Order: sequence, then C-alpha cells, then structure tokens
Amino acid sequence: MDLGIKGKWALVCGASKGLGQGCAQALAAEGVHVVMVARGADALNASAEKLRGQAPGVQVLAVTADITTPEGRAAALAAPGGPGTAFDIVVTNAGGPPPGDFRDWDRDAWIKAVDANMLTPIELIKATVDGMAARGFGRIVNITSSAVKAPIDILGLSNGARSGLTGFVAGLARSGIAAQGVTINNLLPGKFDTDRLQATLASAASKTGKPLDDIRSGQMGQIPARRFGTPQEFGAICAFLCSVHAGYINGQNILPDGGLYPGTY
Repeated sequence: MDLGIKGKWALVCGASKGLGQGCAQALAAEGVHVVMVARGADALNASAEKLRGQAPGVQVLAVTADITTPEGRAAALAAPGGPGTAFDIVVTNAGGPPPGDFRDWDRDAWIKAVDANMLTPIELIKATVDGMAARGFGRIVNITSSAVKAPIDILGLSNGARSGLTGFVAGLARSGIAAQGVTINNLLPGKFDTDRLQATLASAASKTGKPLDDIRSGQMGQIPARRFGTPQEFGAICAFLCSVHAGYINGQNILPDGGLYPGTY
C-alpha cells in the first residue's frame, strides 16, 4: 500500500535506536525525508548512515541534541533549513523517568518528568501544528506508554506525566485542526524487544536471582501473542498513522501490546 507521504519531512525524536529508530526506518522506506534526533552522537550517526543506505534518494539528517531542552528543540526544528513549520510529520519520544516509590520523589523529580514527557511534546506540537494546518496536512504521533491505560505502581512519574500529555492531546485533537488535515494520536507501546527492555529484564534477573532466560520467557508467557513486539512492527504502525489513509484516526490512544492489556477500552 502506498502511504502517500513520499517527499514529506518528518522529525523523529529518540531515533538512534529502539522504537524511535523503527519509526524513522518505516517513514524513510515510504520516501519521507527524516530528521533524526537523539542525545548520543555515535549511535545516532551510525543509525542515520545505515538508514541512508536503506533508503536511497531520501534525505536523512542527524541532529545530536537533548530534545527536552529549548536549545535542543531549536536545533531539531531548524534542521531542514527552515523553521519548524517545514515539518509535515512529528514523532515525539523521550526516555521514561526512573521507577521508584513516590515518597522518594521531590519536586525536582516531578518537574523533570513532566518537562520531558509532557511539556516537550507540547512544545514540539506548538512549534509545528500551525504550519501543518496552513499546508492542509500534518501528522503528530506521540510515543508514550501502555502505562497510560494500565498504570504501573513503580512508574508513578511516568504515569502522571504521560497521562497529562494524553489529556492535553485529547482536547487539542478535537479543537478543529483535524478539519485542516492535521491529526494527533498517541502510540502506547507494550513490551517491545529493545535495549531498554533488555536492561529491564537483566535488572529483574539480578534482583531475583533467576536466570535471564527464565525472566524473558516468563514475561513473554504473560502476553497473548507469546512474544515481544519488534521495533519494525512498531514503526509500521507509526507510518500508517502518518499516512494519507489515516486522516480519520484522530485523538486516539493506540495500544500495540500483543493483547496484554485486559481492559475493554
């Protein structure tokens, strides 16, 4: 299926690896020019170079920056050679805050979580949405977490900050911009086979004393699909949401988790 977005410009945050990289790859495969943003220069440049080889004819720009800072956002938004209005597609993505007990989190911890996982996506939306509307096409996809639908007790910082973004997006998506061709949706990943998941599994093995393979198989056994998702699968979902065919999908929280979430809505 031709997604109808060849030649568009996309900003993909956290694109050096994992789910962000999967999104960048899927978009580039559709002929979308991609600005990849991440904090680690070596991993980012390696990912960008690989993507250039996979998608000849597509412009792939790498911006080493912390997207959660004003300076980082300014550098990313200027990358195509113009203001942020040049972007037709924006995929927001920032690392989740650390787990823990809410009793141990001070105001600074909360502000950092909200700044990265709520206010940063809002700032990126603010910088690009009017340009999208003026051109009659725009797609914004926020990578959040399945914890928005099924909060996890030790992830209170993430639960709170990401739920705040969800509420904001729900209102903005229904404010009239969809009538101008702009949609905003959230992708709530479950367990995908990424470096972050591997680190989490290794930590669990260390704490419990159980073999890593047992921890891995045990968690996969809880998922109806009996496996973890892949970044490529996640990227394909993101690319479809960014396509011309997804213009009637707006303000939604889409949960790719292999069926793990037990709720009905």
